[in-house]
Amino acid sequence: MVTSNTLFADAQSVLVGGVNSPVRAYKAVGRDPIFIESGKGPYVTSVEGKRYCDYVLSYGPLLAGHAHDMVIADIHNAIIKGTSFGAPTRHETALAKRIQSMMPAMQTIRFVNSGTEATMSAIRLARGATNRSHLVKFEGGYHGHVDSLLVSAGSGGLTLGTPSSAGIPHEVTAFTHVIPFNDTAALTTCFDQYGAQIAALIMEPVCGNMGVVLPDPEFLHACRRITSDHGSLLIFDEVMTGFRVHKNGAQGHYGIAPDITCLGKVIGGGLPCAAYGGSTALMHHVSPLGPVYQAGTLSGNPLAMRAGLAMMSLIADYGVYETAERQTHRLVAGIQHLCQANNVAMQVNALGTMFTVFFSATPVRSLTDVNNSNTDLFKAYFNYMVDHGILIPPSPYEANFVSSEHNDAVIDDTLAVIQGFIRDHHNQLRL
Repeated sequence: MVTSNTLFADAQSVLVGGVNSPVRAYKAVGRDPIFIESGKGPYVTSVEGKRYCDYVLSYGPLLAGHAHDMVIADIHNAIIKGTSFGAPTRHETALAKRIQSMMPAMQTIRFVNSGTEATMSAIRLARGATNRSHLVKFEGGYHGHVDSLLVSAGSGGLTLGTPSSAGIPHEVTAFTHVIPFNDTAALTTCFDQYGAQIAALIMEPVCGNMGVVLPDPEFLHACRRITSDHGSLLIFDEVMTGFRVHKNGAQGHYGIAPDITCLGKVIGGGLPCAAYGGSTALMHHVSPLGPVYQAGTLSGNPLAMRAGLAMMSLIADYGVYETAERQTHRLVAGIQHLCQANNVAMQVNALGTMFTVFFSATPVRSLTDVNNSNTDLFKAYFNYMVDHGILIPPSPYEANFVSSEHNDAVIDDTLAVIQGFIRDHHNQLRL
């Protein structure tokens, strides 16, 4: 019989660690990964035939659930006409206009293939347009595996970055400053000292890559004000939050227009697609109009464009975002009720259709707070959920996602499993 364990053993003979994205290895939770055979709606089915309610959703793109009929039909209609042309198609323009209508700060857009490509290109654009070298990012903010952004903070808030991956020379990160999220004072000090040299501040307006961590009410406005005051660009990495925390992105929810927006995940409808964009004047620095070079053979791939158009139509015309958000609120409220009723050390951070459960007695507002949460309890929680048919990301530093297909029955089943976990682990969870 084919099992996930046998497939993983085979995969390790030809794939690095048996996976193509490290978090899929499940090493942090002490088990081998589950190999998926298929998905439909809110469920995935493993190669063993076991069905799981899925809160991973490909780490965000599947706002309408797995294999939505409209998305699948549009991909089919596209694939029979050809898979790639290396030439423009009308669907690129159509998707760009759909995105622009929902995120007006993106007056002009360039499609790429991944979130990493989008952030890498946005940084190059910021440096080229400002003729400055320095960057600022926040602790815990992940912006793809771009060399200059794979940086951890030093001992002080203004320490220049040191690489957090082998293979990245210190010189590459020497101009990257890392400061704590939600720390306006540290941000002010950094710009007071280096502002004339800073090309851009890049940030997840709502953190998703250390689990969901929300900005303080005035923090994002301070980011916008401080960057503008120093002639630096504000880059919103909305690869995860775009169409996930609000129908118009985090920038729509908080009413803040960044200079450059990076998108991915949802805009591809489950296929590889990302984008970056900003004002027309700024984007005209990009080739072929300007001196900032960027290109990609498969950028604007016709299959991804059609899948993205289907997803944007589902959001704009069929209410899938509102449905997913409503179901997220129902789930989060249910978890919070269980936590309060049982007096346990659990926090739920959530916005829109994203949430994270932290095993902490105090609110989680920064990477330090995330690191101080109980990761051993998370490991127990993950394994309990999987053993009871609920699939969540295998790391406490990840967001969970809800789709429009997670109906009331699915939410009720999930809450029942979480209630069981609290009951069985109450001694470790008590405040």
